[in-house]
Amino acid sequence: MFDPTSTDGGDASAQPSHINDLVLTRLLEAPADKLYRCWTEPALLVQWFVPAPWSVARVEVDLRPGGRCLVVMRSPEGKDMPNDGVYLEVVPNRRLVFTDAYRAGWIPSDKPFMTAIVSFDPLGDQTRYTAIARHWNEQDRKTHEDMGFHTGWGICADQLEALARTL
Repeated sequence: MFDPTSTDGGDASAQPSHINDLVLTRLLEAPADKLYRCWTEPALLVQWFVPAPWSVARVEVDLRPGGRCLVVMRSPEGKDMPNDGVYLEVVPNRRLVFTDAYRAGWIPSDKPFMTAIVSFDPLGDQTRYTAIARHWNEQDRKTHEDMGFHTGWGICADQLEALARTL
């Protein structure tokens, strides 16, 4: 669950709306349209999506509801970890919702883990950035939290902000 006393840069106003949500929210010094580009353009996404020493080996974006959303993360040891799914909702410059519950063509996945809800709320030259990882069950939420959700997604939010500021 979201910890309002956390020092990872989260915001206590971003309480989870579902018991199996993990939430990260930040006020980023970049406009929403540039943050959205970083989430939706493969050449940009590979630059910020994972904390070092991890890397992104491959990205596919078919930016429409039902379109494929694939990010293959690579561990420092060279092991690829594909995150394959589909977009459920695409609102340019404002919101992305995607899940690993399905593959392209609405083919059910073997083991769904989460649905991501990413929003970009403009506040002048800044953006209230909220990333929600909504898990199917308590164990998956706990696993993701124990993997370092808040620290890892916080580092990635910093990297996202830094890249968006260069665009």
